[in-house]
Amino acid sequence: MGKLAIQLLFLITFFLVLVSHILPITSQEVEDEREFNYDPYSEKGPAHWGRIRPEWSACSNGTMQSPIDLLNEIVDIVPDLGRLNRSYKPGNAILKNRGHDIMLKWESGAGIIEINGTEYVLNQCHWHSPSEHTIDGERFALELHMVHESLDGKIAVVGILYKIGRPDSFLSSLTKQLEYVAGTTERDTVVGVVDPRNIKIGSRKYYRYLGSLTTPPCTENVVWTVVKKVRTVTKEQVQLLRVAVHDDSDTNARPLQPLNGRTVKLFIPEDKDD
Repeated sequence: MGKLAIQLLFLITFFLVLVSHILPITSQEVEDEREFNYDPYSEKGPAHWGRIRPEWSACSNGTMQSPIDLLNEIVDIVPDLGRLNRSYKPGNAILKNRGHDIMLKWESGAGIIEINGTEYVLNQCHWHSPSEHTIDGERFALELHMVHESLDGKIAVVGILYKIGRPDSFLSSLTKQLEYVAGTTERDTVVGVVDPRNIKIGSRKYYRYLGSLTTPPCTENVVWTVVKKVRTVTKEQVQLLRVAVHDDSDTNARPLQPLNGRTVKLFIPEDKDD
């Protein structure tokens, strides 16, 4: 009986380890982006992502893809969605050149965000220029994605849009590291302790919808939160993010995807104190 219990314990442990390794591989964004690009005329461009690898088929066949145009005339205003429940913390991080974007990755997570009772750990953030999401058809200079994952592999992304204007203080704090990345061929650069609480949102209003990752494998059922307030960034900061990648492209934004009847909610607090 003791031997049987040991065998069962071994099998359960093996299964849990297997699941913990499988979930991130199948759902998370690829960390080497050189297999695809953003050139609309290339066989590796966005229109062809779904045919590059079988596991990327959702990029072509999915019905809940991102990004989308956030049309204010079709959103449902939902005051009871509640404010973003964020509990972030500082953590050691690296800057990673993934091939088409710069990713800031926390080694052991950087706190959580809670959505509908589920806790999602903040693992990384990265930037797209110009913005991938649009508001009423308007595209902006830059978009930051804060990518979170729950213990069971579900994904939640917080998107922040930027227009050209005053410097973004969070990017300013990373200037030296980004300049170093721009001048090296190394893919990983140690940054040290980075506090995600320094990423300014500046508004409690946000859009919420179900979509996908905007890069392969284009995993669906991603909970998207796009902050309504458009923040500012300088032209030089946007350019530094592009130069640091070394891919000779002036964009890493996926084209807009069809809404396909999805509901887009807009949270506006009832107290209007925003």
